[in-house]
Amino acid sequence: MEATQYKIYPYRWIVLVAFMIVIAVNQLCWITFAPITGTAAQFYHVSDLSIGLLSMIFMIVYIVISIPASWIIDTYGIRIAVGIGAALTGVFGMMRGLLATNYTYVLIAQIGLAIGQPFILNSITKVAARWFPIEERATASGLGSLAMYVGIIIGMALTPYLSLQAGIAGTLLRYGIISAIGMVLFFMLVKEHPPTPPCPPGQEERALVFDGLKQMLRMKGFQRLMLVYFIGLGVFNGVTTWIENIVRPRGFSITQAGLTGGLMIVGGIVGAVIVPTLSDRVRKRVPFIIMALAGATVGFAGVTYAQSYGLLLTSAFIMGFFLLSAGPLGFQYGAEISYPAPEGTSNGLLLLMGQISGVLFIFGMDAFKAPQSGSMTVPLLFLIGLMISCTLLSIKLKESKLLQK
Repeated sequence: MEATQYKIYPYRWIVLVAFMIVIAVNQLCWITFAPITGTAAQFYHVSDLSIGLLSMIFMIVYIVISIPASWIIDTYGIRIAVGIGAALTGVFGMMRGLLATNYTYVLIAQIGLAIGQPFILNSITKVAARWFPIEERATASGLGSLAMYVGIIIGMALTPYLSLQAGIAGTLLRYGIISAIGMVLFFMLVKEHPPTPPCPPGQEERALVFDGLKQMLRMKGFQRLMLVYFIGLGVFNGVTTWIENIVRPRGFSITQAGLTGGLMIVGGIVGAVIVPTLSDRVRKRVPFIIMALAGATVGFAGVTYAQSYGLLLTSAFIMGFFLLSAGPLGFQYGAEISYPAPEGTSNGLLLLMGQISGVLFIFGMDAFKAPQSGSMTVPLLFLIGLMISCTLLSIKLKESKLLQK
């Protein structure tokens, strides 16, 4: 009888909210320069590519830091590991604000912020497992992913407005203050674990990090999931980076491109709330992953071909709703099928796949666009083909045994 007794604490929601704030702030810092590339290039007297590097550096650094960050997460826990990410976000966010007029210092600050990112993002399933029962973990992971999308959409929508009102230096200073506040809130509110586990004994125990890593890499189910993330997350990174270039050849303006990208993230926020919650309620993961990938492919095709603005916006919303809802579902599914491998390691491996493919897809889409018109239809068709293959591959995934307990 004792083996089935456990307690769920309301304080788990406070921990999750504090964690979500740190996630949102870090992603806000990542996307800051994307909507003001031209203005920032003029302000710092550098090229557009140099401004693009301020965002691209997050993907590049992630590839290097992800595995060490996952090891720290799974070895030392969320307060130390996420604390490192929160501290880097607060300190370098503030540094970026105080030294905002110098491009070199801003680049250094971006590198510091980028180092903090994997400590935060790779911890999503770890926080869920440490504080939430198994039937709420996809919901908790979904809310963690939602915080990513909230940070991105705030950055896209707010940065142009603030840069017009307060200038780029004033904008970065405000974001620096927000970063410092997020850091303080994290250390004030987040505890390592509840007084007693939120799940039956045994569900919380995990293997040693490198033993778990070897176990995951040998699992066919996890290998398939890594390929799903390689394609799906890579497509998301590529489309968000080149959204203006994708729609410009069809006559859409920069403002319309920005709203299209923003609505895709809004769709992702809605999807990250609804789909993982439904998954928890029916205690199934695979059918929702298949549905998400299939729906995202349909939306992606609309973004590729839509000639009317209304259809473009609708397609972007559909693509975001399904594609971004697959993220938290995949994180939780990966943690469940790789049990007892550490959550941070599984989370980090999946994100690593998307960062690698993101860099490859971003450069590939630019390299294979039409030389005269700038149309990206050819590389987009290739990516749609990959998404179809990804959907078919997901059909072979098997349901998590943990959900059957």
